[in-house]
Amino acid sequence: MTFGDWVEESRERVRKDGWRGVDKSAYELYKGFLRRVGERREFGESVYDHPWDALVVLDGCRFDCMCEVAPEVPFVERVWRFESAGTRSDEWMRENFGKRDCSDTVHVTANPNSAEHLDAGNFGRLEEVWRDGWDDELGTVPARAVTDRAILAGRDIDWRADDSTKLVVHYMQPHFPSIPAPLPGDAMSRDEFGERVGVWERLRRGDLSTEQVWRSYRENLHYVLSEVRVLLDNLGAERVVITADHGNGFGEWYVYGHPDSTPISALRDVPWVVTSGTDTGSYEPERWMKTAETLRETDASDGADASVEERLSALGYR
Repeated sequence: MTFGDWVEESRERVRKDGWRGVDKSAYELYKGFLRRVGERREFGESVYDHPWDALVVLDGCRFDCMCEVAPEVPFVERVWRFESAGTRSDEWMRENFGKRDCSDTVHVTANPNSAEHLDAGNFGRLEEVWRDGWDDELGTVPARAVTDRAILAGRDIDWRADDSTKLVVHYMQPHFPSIPAPLPGDAMSRDEFGERVGVWERLRRGDLSTEQVWRSYRENLHYVLSEVRVLLDNLGAERVVITADHGNGFGEWYVYGHPDSTPISALRDVPWVVTSGTDTGSYEPERWMKTAETLRETDASDGADASVEERLSALGYR
């Protein structure tokens, strides 16, 4: 956004919302300043700089929140700190997968940013679960849809004979909306509360307390980790890493949510948990999903751009 764009948007905000519009525009100007600082240097590491057979990505998971729940999760023995290469999912995707030949990687993702920022031809296989696993009532992709697709993809890999193929599994949680503990501003409760103001903006304005948002966020992390448990029990990958694409600001340096290119540790530092998987065959996933190829052909003829925009908007990316 140019300064001229900011001025124009600010005029409209002030005309519509008065002093609240002034406050919002000042915040946008501040985020722009942080972005300029962040763009002056390279941050973070590539996930490929470290060894793993399967990489489980928990969207927007803070390092300290994973540390907090770790004693309650049997497969999380130690949480290492990892500096992410992005502070938004689209930025993270470009930095990790846009600069590398990923033909050795099967990528299963629930994040709609893949439509614009991941090239299917660059991967051994790209499964975009959001295309057929999106729940309009929840305003997101339920974790079980990702678990199902990931188990199917993992069982297509001969883990013993093929030690070069990698699997990436990108869940949408604990990114809001929180499925077990919805808040005003969550996509699932938007109709009930009659507004489309996101959780992070409500927190910044003081409409929600930090305790409310943290509790909802933490429960959403517990929810997705219960699905990771199912995945680990049905995945033959020996070395599994659980991490995140970025963190989230709860007011540190007056940053809320996860604006791009932001040089603060609350967004840059993410968990890095090393564990393992064993396919016990204890769960047989649903096979209702269409194939990735069929979905892309359908989307090409059905106006996929509108659908992608709607889903990104529900998640707060627009």
